[in-house]
Amino acid sequence: MARIPQSFIDDLLSRTDIVALIDTYVPLKKAGREYQACCPFHNEKTPSFTVSPNKQFYHCFGCGAHGTALSFLMEYQRLEFREAVEEMARQAGVEVPEEIGGESDGGERRQLFEVMDKAQQYFRDGLRNHPPAVDYLKGRGLNRDVVNRFGVGFAPEGWSGLVDALAKQGVDDKMAIKAGLAARREGKTDAYDRFRNRITFPIRDSRGRIIGFGGRTIGEDSAKYLNSPETPLFHKGRHLYGLYELRQACRDISRIMVVEGYMDVVALAQNGVPYSVATLGTATTEEHLNTLSRMTPEILFCFDGDRAGRSAAWRAVERALPVLRDGCELRFMFLPQGEDPDSLIRAEGREAFEARLSGQAVPLSRFLLDHLKGEVDLASLDGRARLIELARPHVSQIKAPAFRRLFLGQLAELAGLAVNELEAVLGGAPVPASVAKTAKPLQDSPGMTPVRRALQLLLEQPSLATEAEELEALHSVDVPGVPLLVEVIELLRANPGYTTANVLEHWRDREEQRHLNKLAAVRPQFEEANLVAEFRDCLVRLQSQATTSKLDALLRLSRQRDLTREEKAELNRLLATRS
Repeated sequence: MARIPQSFIDDLLSRTDIVALIDTYVPLKKAGREYQACCPFHNEKTPSFTVSPNKQFYHCFGCGAHGTALSFLMEYQRLEFREAVEEMARQAGVEVPEEIGGESDGGERRQLFEVMDKAQQYFRDGLRNHPPAVDYLKGRGLNRDVVNRFGVGFAPEGWSGLVDALAKQGVDDKMAIKAGLAARREGKTDAYDRFRNRITFPIRDSRGRIIGFGGRTIGEDSAKYLNSPETPLFHKGRHLYGLYELRQACRDISRIMVVEGYMDVVALAQNGVPYSVATLGTATTEEHLNTLSRMTPEILFCFDGDRAGRSAAWRAVERALPVLRDGCELRFMFLPQGEDPDSLIRAEGREAFEARLSGQAVPLSRFLLDHLKGEVDLASLDGRARLIELARPHVSQIKAPAFRRLFLGQLAELAGLAVNELEAVLGGAPVPASVAKTAKPLQDSPGMTPVRRALQLLLEQPSLATEAEELEALHSVDVPGVPLLVEVIELLRANPGYTTANVLEHWRDREEQRHLNKLAAVRPQFEEANLVAEFRDCLVRLQSQATTSKLDALLRLSRQRDLTREEKAELNRLLATRS
């Protein structure tokens, strides 16, 4: 898959002033060397949201939100990383290049978007010129407004109508196939249309660009629904149908409902429920959940009430547990036999449908516990012990601290144990530090380790990397965090103009980024003039730790056997450095 070169990310950050960018969304006021505002990510009356022009970094001391200009666009506009890069590039007036195997592929995506627009026009013309397709939509209760809003079209019968139409506009078979609009039989040279005799639904990205299509047959085709295949634009495990239209219809998104069909999304929107999206021929993925949880405090899954629907719900639970965030509630709604959201809302109306959602949707915790309880006999000791074992792998996946604690309380009550007893049985695993979010920044305490202090100082003033003169000596320091410190120093030495934001973006999507982000949010308690001395002191202490470790190892070895000549020389050298 094509990727955006890191060099372009660096250049884009250098072109973008985070203060100017954020000020277009949230008015900022000068406060010393920084800028302030009331945080856009939580309600507050006193400004605790700060933006540092030197670091090109923002941080809220109230809710803990922090990051670079790209992070701000992702959180504020609810964009994926690629979409945030594209939006920032648009504002900077530059084109986003891409790499495949290290070679530039900057123009292909633009060409593919143009091909998709041509296909959409073909499908829209197809609907206007095919009365049976129009009658089908009317029979499903859809009016012209909602059809136009969602761009619903029709792919006529025939094997090469779209391929021929695209060819007349200069689009060859190869590009049509790459866009997922056509295919070629094995051993044949001619391409054929992928969508035929189907109602078509354009699938859009967060900027409204068409990236793929879904098709619903109106004939006797055995495949009721057909989706675009994976393409450079479209990835079914990442995108959701109707998400763009939902964002256009709802300013404040308090709930998103996940359904299974395109027609469900369109019918719900027409009947006053504009907050639904559909997966694209795949089970709900972690990427789907991450996207949705950034947008809304409530995700509601709507499934058939049969065994297949409950199996799909269970898979959604398993996917959700590792990415579940405190403050985002997941619930599950199971429909009456033979009904789908489309038929149900047309039968009972919006008010009754939403009352059903509010009254019958089951919270994730209850669905999970009910599922586990159904596997055991809680009246027996053996059954309660079995319940804990069944819950163990699921508990280990929960990273949301508050949800985990509350869930353990319910599980402990069912098992007849105190919460601390249950945690002991489960291995005493507390909430992982890697996922525990605090509402306050890290404290710049004297107990901060030399490695963390050195990283914090580098993020405060990246030019300090030039002070690490004996970098080779650090390579031999066997202390947690030192490899990251060395990597940051080497990065900054190779790129003297880097800001804090550049460093953080180099570690995006890596575990280390979380640590670096938290350190970047720390405000040093000493004067800027003392930064160099403090940084050098950290390096000296690290080298001292390395010396002590080597010395202790040699002294232990000397008590076990006679040292070699080289080991004795090394021991004497280390003892001399300590005297």
